[in-house]
Amino acid sequence: MDKLLRLASENGVVIFSKSSCCLSYAVIILFQELGVNPSIHEIDHDPEGREMEKALMRLGYNPPVPTVYIGGKIIGSTNEVMSLHLSGELNQRLKPYQPTLF
Repeated sequence: MDKLLRLASENGVVIFSKSSCCLSYAVIILFQELGVNPSIHEIDHDPEGREMEKALMRLGYNPPVPTVYIGGKIIGSTNEVMSLHLSGELNQRLKPYQPTLF
């Protein structure tokens, strides 16, 4: 759990993913299309990935990926991200992490 929280707080936008997960891919593409370059941590490529997966499941995320953190705070998985996107709130939360254009 410590590694999970440390990674989640190191960057403004963090997505915990698995390289073979199509939902993770969709969320990553959404964030990129919204002008954000998230830190993507593929837990299936991490030696401690199994423990991180269990920690995400203990937080109530089953399946555990994708799980999104913005500003060090957990946002949730695909359902929560898409709900925020459809309501327009996701873009508001991402504003501090989108590049400003001159």
